[in-house]
Amino acid sequence: MASSQKSVDVTVRGAGIFGLSIAWACALRGAAVQVVDPFGAGSGSSGGQVGALAPHVPETWNPKKAFQLDSLLMAGEFWSGVETAGGVSSGYGRLGRLQPLEDDKAVALARGREATARALWADNAVWEVIPAAEAGSWAPVSASGLLVRDTLTARMNPRRACAALVAALAARGVEVQPEAEDAGQVLWATGWRGLKELSEALGKNVGTGVKGQSVSLRYDAGEVPQIYAEGLHVVPHADGTVAVGSTSERDFDDPSATDDQCEALIARAALAVPALQGAEVIERWAGVRPRARSRAPMLGAWPGREGHFIANGGFKIGFGMGPKVAQVMADLLLDGHDAIPEGFRVEDSL
Repeated sequence: MASSQKSVDVTVRGAGIFGLSIAWACALRGAAVQVVDPFGAGSGSSGGQVGALAPHVPETWNPKKAFQLDSLLMAGEFWSGVETAGGVSSGYGRLGRLQPLEDDKAVALARGREATARALWADNAVWEVIPAAEAGSWAPVSASGLLVRDTLTARMNPRRACAALVAALAARGVEVQPEAEDAGQVLWATGWRGLKELSEALGKNVGTGVKGQSVSLRYDAGEVPQIYAEGLHVVPHADGTVAVGSTSERDFDDPSATDDQCEALIARAALAVPALQGAEVIERWAGVRPRARSRAPMLGAWPGREGHFIANGGFKIGFGMGPKVAQVMADLLLDGHDAIPEGFRVEDSL
């Protein structure tokens, strides 16, 4: 809804996963919301391919890992609600993840994490060591013949997820606009360019953009776990494709150009997951992801700018963190309730 139509409680600038999720959480609570993005919904790194909603390892627990666990456990209900409201599938599926174990040291470490997972994840999910044969033809190559299987990891089709949020918001009368005047509380969820602008405004580096490249292969793996092997995320999607990513590039000239690093992903994926050998490449993608200096999402009030707030820095974990970030930021924007955890505050990146 445009500000000329009725008063606006919250203006969300940026229609990536953080901006759209927070807009949805605010709209669910009855707030009048407008979403503004001159490039359109999911036009930045949220319009990528991979969608690996994977947890940190279950050990050395800290607020970031606890926050992420809460968010991953919220995801099923969150995305079900979005899909019901807008009638568009997000591609969400909690199908777990497989990781090869290369030697005895890796196996011992993984078995130790079985116990910590039971303590930290309780009955919500399992982390266990299994024979690779249990994964059948979808198993990644494993020198030890063993894999880690966890049941907390989920997949997400980033583009479908953004489309699902756009549809859900539209069902409540909220459209993504190319421009509008600020009104109400103003949330900035503007990705890597927003981090650059914030750094300039504050006179210190609070974060940067890290380019990533990925590929999409035509291969219908079915309802199987995603794989993390040889530094690659290999994510089977419900549409009969498998996404493989990604690179991490601090220095780049063209944010959207693919190159030899992208081609290397294809070869590496075929070596790590033999089932993918010969799979047709249907798309190559490149984009820039926002990485806060603290490495955690950057949430909270914009220092010295009354009524303005920031939700940024979802580097590699934005979709996994989205449901909890939306809840916490809606609490702050609408109720003034600050439940942002240690290490996530804007000032932690200053």
